[in-house]
Amino acid sequence: MHAIDLPLAAIRKLLDGGTLTSLDLAEACIARTQANANINAWVSFDADALREQAQEADRRLAAGERLPLLGIPIALKDNIEAVGMPCGAGTGALHRKSPNSDAELVSKLKAAGALIAGKVGMHELAFGITNNNAVTGSVRNPWDRSRIPGGSSGGSGAAVGAHLVPAAIGTDTGGSVRVPASLCGVSGFRPTVGRVSGQGIAPISVTRDTAGPLSYTVGDCALIDAVLTGAQDSGSAVVLKGLRFGVPRVPFWSDLEPELGRVAESALQGLRQAGVELVEIDMPELADLNASVSFPVALYEFVRDMREYLASRGRGVTLEEVIAAVGSPDVRGAVGTLLTGGGIPEDVYKSALQARKRMQALYQKTFETNRVEALVFPTTPRTAALIGEDETVELNGAQLPTFGTFIRNTDPGSNASLPGVTIPIGLAHGLPVGLALDGPINSDRRLLAIAEAVQSALPPAPQFKTSN
Repeated sequence: MHAIDLPLAAIRKLLDGGTLTSLDLAEACIARTQANANINAWVSFDADALREQAQEADRRLAAGERLPLLGIPIALKDNIEAVGMPCGAGTGALHRKSPNSDAELVSKLKAAGALIAGKVGMHELAFGITNNNAVTGSVRNPWDRSRIPGGSSGGSGAAVGAHLVPAAIGTDTGGSVRVPASLCGVSGFRPTVGRVSGQGIAPISVTRDTAGPLSYTVGDCALIDAVLTGAQDSGSAVVLKGLRFGVPRVPFWSDLEPELGRVAESALQGLRQAGVELVEIDMPELADLNASVSFPVALYEFVRDMREYLASRGRGVTLEEVIAAVGSPDVRGAVGTLLTGGGIPEDVYKSALQARKRMQALYQKTFETNRVEALVFPTTPRTAALIGEDETVELNGAQLPTFGTFIRNTDPGSNASLPGVTIPIGLAHGLPVGLALDGPINSDRRLLAIAEAVQSALPPAPQFKTSN
C-alpha cells in the first residue's frame, strides 16, 4: 500500500509531519496511470506539469504552510475549466480547447493547496450514464475492464476507483456523481443545488446540475465539500442509535439484481444492529412527478444554459457547432434535434417546474411526517453493465433502457435538489455495490455526518487491488 491509497486526513497528517512528500504522491499517481493506461481514465494528463505542482507544494510545506489539500492530487471532470488544461466536455467541438480562466470551484481547490492532476473522461456533454464516448473513447471500470464505470462522471469514478488519485470532482444532474462512485466502489456526494458554484462548468441544466466530490470515504467528501463551500461543522459526530431512516420500497428497493439486493439488505441489517430505526415509507406520486420533471427540464435548459456558457466563457464555438459535432449516437439522439423543431416547448417546461415544486413538497412531507433524517436505498438496481450496452441492459430477465435503469434511484432526489451520498458496501459477483442516502434540501453537512457514521458502522467494503 502507498500513501495515495489512504483517506485524505491520513495523507494530510503524513504530509504535514514530513514523512511524505507531495512529489511522492505525484509519482505514485504517474506510475499508477501508466500501469492502468487501459482504463482510459484521463483525457488530459501531463506528468511533468504534475511534478512541478508537487515540487512547489513541497516547498510550501517545508516553509511551514498548512492548508487542507496542500500537496494532494485531485482530478477534474472534463467539463470543469482549469487554466492550462483543455476543457472539452467530452465533445468534438470543444475537445482539446483550453479555457481562459479557472472555474470558481477550481480556484477554491487551488486556494486550499490541491494539485490539479489532470482532466478525466466523461460521457459526451454529460448526456449519458455509460461513459461510452465516441470522441474520447470508453472509460473502463477498474474492477472489470469490459464494463462501464458509470457516467457521466465515469473518469472521476474510475480514477478514484483505481487509486490513481485519492479524490476527483464530478458533476451530477441525475446521478452522475453517485452512479460512477457506486459502480467503481468509492464514495460520492451530490450537494444541494447552489451550494457549489457552477461558474466555469459546461452545463446541462442550472436547475439540476451540481458539482461534487468522489473519494475513498465520506469523510474525504466532507473535507472537499467544506473547501468548495466554506462550510463550518459543529464538530460533533453523529450517533446512529435512535436515528430514523426511511426505506422507500417502491420503486427504490424493487426489481433489484438478486445478489445486489442481498448485499443491500445486509447493509440494512447492519444499520438495525447499530440502532437505526428503519421506517417503511410510501411515495406513490413520486414516479409520475419525476417523469414530468426529468427530461423536460434538462433538455429545455441545455439549449438556454449551454448557449449562455459558451458565450460568457469565451469558448470560441456556438451551440449549433457543438450539437453538429456530437459523436456519440446516444447523445446525438438526445440533443440532435433540439434546435430544429425537436426542443421542449416553453409551456411544457413551465409545467415541469411546477411538478418539481410538488416533488419538493412531497419529499419535505415525507421527511417530516415520518420523522426520518434520510432515505436509504441501493444506489443502482444492478451492477455495472458491459461496455456497448448503450441502449438496453438485462435486469431480472427483461431488457430495459440502460439510462433509465441506472438513474432510476438517483434521479428523483436530483430533480428535487436533495443532497445525496453513496458509499460502497460490498461486491455482487465481484462488482461494487453502493448504498445511497438522500437528505432534506440544505441538510448537506448533517447528511455527510450521518453517512460517515453509517460507513463506520458497516463492515469495510473490499478495496480495489492496484496493479502498481
